Amino acid sequence: MIIGAGAAGLFCAAQAAQRGRKTVVIDHAKRIGGKILMSGGGRCNFTNMYASAEKFLSNNPHFCKSALSRYTAWDFIALVEKHGIAYHEKTLGQLFCNDSAKQIVELLLTECAEAGAVVSPKTDVLSVSKTASGFSLATNTGTLQCESLVVATGGLSMPKLGATPLGYKIAEQFGIPMIPVRAGLVPFTLHEKDKTLLAELSGVSVDAAARYHDTTFNESILFTHRGLSGPAILQISSYWEPGEEVSLNLASQFDLASFLTNKSKENRDSLLSTALAERYPKRFVLTMLAVMEIENKALKQYTHAEIDAVIAHFTDWRIKPNGTEGYRTAEVTLGGVDTHYLSSKTMQAKGVEGLYFIGEVMDVTGWLGGYNFQWAWSSGWVCGQVC
Repeated sequence: MIIGAGAAGLFCAAQAAQRGRKTVVIDHAKRIGGKILMSGGGRCNFTNMYASAEKFLSNNPHFCKSALSRYTAWDFIALVEKHGIAYHEKTLGQLFCNDSAKQIVELLLTECAEAGAVVSPKTDVLSVSKTASGFSLATNTGTLQCESLVVATGGLSMPKLGATPLGYKIAEQFGIPMIPVRAGLVPFTLHEKDKTLLAELSGVSVDAAARYHDTTFNESILFTHRGLSGPAILQISSYWEPGEEVSLNLASQFDLASFLTNKSKENRDSLLSTALAERYPKRFVLTMLAVMEIENKALKQYTHAEIDAVIAHFTDWRIKPNGTEGYRTAEVTLGGVDTHYLSSKTMQAKGVEGLYFIGEVMDVTGWLGGYNFQWAWSSGWVCGQVC
C-alpha cells in the first residue's frame, strides 16, 4: 500500500508491481499528479542531467547518495525516451517535456497499469495502525490491510493542490523524529520601506548572483509587487535564515569596472544612468541609483573612489528580506522525516519493519531545476525493489 499518488508514489508502485507485488496507491485528491501537471510551467522539469548529492539539502547529507547512484537521471531519461516523449534541455541540465507535463503523468499511470498496480483516488486515510502481519488503514472507503506501507505524501508546499501533514503524523506515530519543516524554493517578501522603494520595478527581471554566506546561485532575479523572486532568489531561499541579509551581485554577467572605464573613454559627458542603461532596463537603473543613494551625473565628474563605490553597490547589494511567501507559493518543503532513522538502501524505517518513506516527505530537498523530481524517481525506485 502506498499513500500518495504523486511522482514518488506512482513510480514506486510501478516498481513494486513489476516484482509481482500486489500494489495499491491511494490518494485523497480527485486529480492524480496535480503537482506534476503544474510543474515547469505545465511542461514538467522531470529531471536534471547533473543530479548529484551535493545539489540536495539535508541534515544527513550522505543519505541521498545511494539512491541517486542506483537510479540516475539517465535511467529516467531512458524511460522517457521509451515512452516516446520528446524533451529538451532548457538551461543548466534542466530537462522539460516539449509538449506537456501530462505526458509524465501518463507515463507513470501506464507503467502502473502495465505492471498491475491499482491507483485509487478520493481515498482519505483516517488512521494507521500496526498489525501482526503489517498495517491496517482506516479510510473513508473502508479498512485496508497491507504487509508493506509506503508513505509518499509529500510536504506542505502548494496547499491548494491538497498538501497535508499526514506523512509527518505517521512518522511521529511510529516514533520517527522530524526535522522542523519550512518553505523552500520560495519568493522573498520585503519590509514595507524596501517594498515602497522598489515598487516601480515590479515585473522587471535582471541577471544576478544571489549569495548567502558561502552559497551562491548565478541566474536571474525578478522584482514582484511583494518582493523578490526568480531562479537565483528561489535557490538561495532554501539556505537563507530569517533576519539575515542576502547579497545580490547585479553585475554577475560582466565586468562592471571595465565597462565603466570603457564608457568613460568613449563619452566622458555621458550620464552614469545612460551608460548603465546599455546593460540594464532604464527603469531598473534609475530606481537602483535612487535606492543606493548614488548621484546620477556625468562620468567625468566621478572620482575614482566614487566609481569604486558604484561598483561595490552593484556587485554587493545587501537586502534583508522580511520573510518568504510561505507554503502557498513554495515549490518544496525543507525538513521532514529525519533520514538518520531510515535506511538509505531501502527507505525503510529503522525499527519499524514494513514502513517506508519516499520523496519530499523526508528531509531531502533538491535545488530548483528537476532535482526534486529525480529524488522522487530515485527514492521511489530503491523502495520499489524491496517493499
